[in-house]
Amino acid sequence: MRSRTAVAALLLAAVIPIGPPATAGTTVKTGAAGTAATIAYAKLAPDWQLVLTDGRKVNVPQAFVKAPADAVNSGYPVPFVISEDGRHFFYYRRSDGLLVERMLGGGERVVSRRITVDNVGEEWPMVSADGSYVITRTSAPGLGVFVDLRTGKTAGPPEKDDTWAVAGFSPDQQRLLLAKERELVVFDRGLRARKRLKSSLEPWALANDHVTAAVPVCKKDRCRGLRLLDLRTGRATAPVTVRLPSGRYIDDLNFDRAGRVIVRTATRTKITFYRASAKTGKVKKLRTVTRVKGRVLPGDDRL
Repeated sequence: MRSRTAVAALLLAAVIPIGPPATAGTTVKTGAAGTAATIAYAKLAPDWQLVLTDGRKVNVPQAFVKAPADAVNSGYPVPFVISEDGRHFFYYRRSDGLLVERMLGGGERVVSRRITVDNVGEEWPMVSADGSYVITRTSAPGLGVFVDLRTGKTAGPPEKDDTWAVAGFSPDQQRLLLAKERELVVFDRGLRARKRLKSSLEPWALANDHVTAAVPVCKKDRCRGLRLLDLRTGRATAPVTVRLPSGRYIDDLNFDRAGRVIVRTATRTKITFYRASAKTGKVKKLRTVTRVKGRVLPGDDRL
């Protein structure tokens, strides 16, 4: 699964004065109406620290930074993950090495006892945009554990097959598109198959209608084109060239809740989001987010 990022509020943190440090157990409010602050990004300082959209900082000393001496890959950097909505954060806690989930002002909740720091470097957690579902990728390659945090249920790969690749969740988080061996399958959150299609196309995103998928058109790993695939009929629209600036390519595709295609293109220093027409390729720039070494952005596990 490619990473997902929705961090327009990140830009606010650069201009709002930073107040006194908070702890992860503190309820953080901001704004005249008491609107809850969300997470702009996390950074190492030298332990993990959250920077909120109102500029305040939240220290997370409970989180591992590097794998302990008795782990498979001792000293390996340990993931710290923020959901795309900026409301949930995930880390491996020092006390027992388990992956836990937290919200600002909330306590720790173990994701699954099958996901531990001992396997860091051999498996990687992926989190849905709303922070309610966790999937582990493995170095096999393949997928390991599927955890629905709404129900507390943990399962292995669907249909007892660990060779799936993840295209992603629909924006409503109710369906998951997986692919393997020229087959595309839409699963519900309980990993029950809802749609199947034999296809050589490799979608990167699923729309809220649970039928439309976005497929990149690439040459030599450089993606500039786009087409839509109907998962009921197998029909795909004609490819169009996405009109990105010269030298920029599609790094990720997604849908918004209205079914419009969102294109993400990234460089070493910034991520830019565009709304793209699947008919004409015309784009509208939505926002740009600065990438800084040592920071983790919501929904982006590649930093």
